[in-house]
Amino acid sequence: MLNNKVEICGVNTAKLPILKPDEKKELFNRILQGDEEAREKYIYGNLRLVLSIIQRFCNRGEHIDDIFQVGCIGLIKAIDNFDINQGVQFSTYAVPMIIGEIRRYLRDNNSIRVSRSLRDTAYKALQVKERLTNANSKEPTIEEISKELEIPKELILFALDAIQDPISLFEPIYHDGSEAIFVMDQLSDEKNTDVNWLENLSLSEALKRLNEREKHILNLRFFEGKTQMEVADEIGISQAQVSRLEKSALKNMKKYIS
Repeated sequence: MLNNKVEICGVNTAKLPILKPDEKKELFNRILQGDEEAREKYIYGNLRLVLSIIQRFCNRGEHIDDIFQVGCIGLIKAIDNFDINQGVQFSTYAVPMIIGEIRRYLRDNNSIRVSRSLRDTAYKALQVKERLTNANSKEPTIEEISKELEIPKELILFALDAIQDPISLFEPIYHDGSEAIFVMDQLSDEKNTDVNWLENLSLSEALKRLNEREKHILNLRFFEGKTQMEVADEIGISQAQVSRLEKSALKNMKKYIS
């Protein structure tokens, strides 16, 4: 288990207890009465559940001890919020909570930093997606989520994509017992396809239809990466004028791009 690692965070995983159903029920009743000793026993008796979950996160570049500790936090939250009157097993309730805690940790500690506002947009979209799925018994489209949040669908797609966990190019996706196939083996080179060649040709022709000022503004904005304020300062007009000229230029270009 976990590359034969027996001890994690000072816990000997080989000697973890397995609670029987009647033991779990008794301990949880004591927990509801405020018995801290029963709570500790219940936590310790469910650490095997955490271990079984963290195995899927072992190849993320994080230290396994850290993932285990975060999983334990999810377990404790599950214990503190579990309602025995709901008629579901504790593990059924705890597993998604533990996974959610680990995923939040991985997102917040990702080397690829995602802005708070972008994460907030993604989480709001996920909440709306879950609510609409429950209400309509089917997953909503991006357009429906966009309408519900009154946020452009492009921003929602960008936000959802930003919080996805990165995948290593050397992560195996298939193994037949002899030679593994990795993610990088399934990627193609799209730089020189006929489709891209035609798109570039179409874009070039559309740019020719613009006047020199419009070309200059688009070049500064989209090829040099300058803000509208920086462009305004450089060419000596207001930011509002830059915005208006930029929109007009893009609108004109669309006429010549199929």
